[in-house]
Amino acid sequence: MKFSIVIPLYNKAPYIRGTLDSVLAQTFTDFEVIVIDDGSRDGGDALVAAVSDPRVRLVRQANAGVSAARNKGIELARGEWVAFLDADDWHHPRYLATLLLAHQACPAADVLATDFMTVPDGDGIWPPRWSVPQEPPEVELITDLPLRWMHCQPLFTSSIAARTSQLQRMQPCFAPGESHGEDLDLWFRLAEHSPVALARAPLAAYRTAVAGSLTAHHAALTMPPFLQRMKERALRGAMPEARRKSALWLVAQHEVTLARQALASGRRLEGLRWLMQGRRAASTQRWWLTAAMACFFPGPLVRNWQLWRIRRTVRTVDIADGG
Repeated sequence: MKFSIVIPLYNKAPYIRGTLDSVLAQTFTDFEVIVIDDGSRDGGDALVAAVSDPRVRLVRQANAGVSAARNKGIELARGEWVAFLDADDWHHPRYLATLLLAHQACPAADVLATDFMTVPDGDGIWPPRWSVPQEPPEVELITDLPLRWMHCQPLFTSSIAARTSQLQRMQPCFAPGESHGEDLDLWFRLAEHSPVALARAPLAAYRTAVAGSLTAHHAALTMPPFLQRMKERALRGAMPEARRKSALWLVAQHEVTLARQALASGRRLEGLRWLMQGRRAASTQRWWLTAAMACFFPGPLVRNWQLWRIRRTVRTVDIADGG
């Protein structure tokens, strides 16, 4: 068996059947689907149980969080690769077939992925429809994921697969009890020791702003645990030297972001502390502009400037998309 598709399910009854349909419509059919119901209370597990396709397995557990659910799916996986799919996301029918093309192009990679698109919840178009070229996509070999991440986010949980043998050696793969950044933690750890083969075609859809989404809210002025662990690994030499510089650079950029958020909320001293922690980015214009904000700009001005930047970025994306 080539693929085990792990779907953690918790109170996503309105979405789970569409998600499963996207898997069962795959042009490559050598796969199993493992749905880990994490104590749902909305009947979503019954919808899965009603699916007659023998490739779909439903495993119920008491509520323990998304990390525990994904880890359980990895434990049960029988495929050569584990592909992840959240219960409100969607795979294009050629998704698995394209992952195989990425593997053939880069057989040494333990991580395979495709591009993805975002779809706002409630826009009335589901499953999403978009044109994908018929010819095989270009495959990009990412050897430095933190560096690539600073250019733009190349992948997300539902657009990635990893070699099962590697995942099972790393168990527990997802940090138990965490629900923000627990997936990024695993992707970055995998990429510290293996390249990522990225097929440049948007073959997964990420539904944004779903009620109850695990990524909807998180503490704004604390370092995400996965970045704190990345920093610790880099400082103690627990990752290849070639990855160390870019890992610390990525963390420093986030520290500058936290400094700006603190300044925008009127916490100047806290902003200065975050800025000093991010001094590895002191060679950048962004760091010095933030230092100027800390010294000379009142909090409301920083907040308004940040809001203007966000609106400008959204408007740029809309224009690029023809909106």
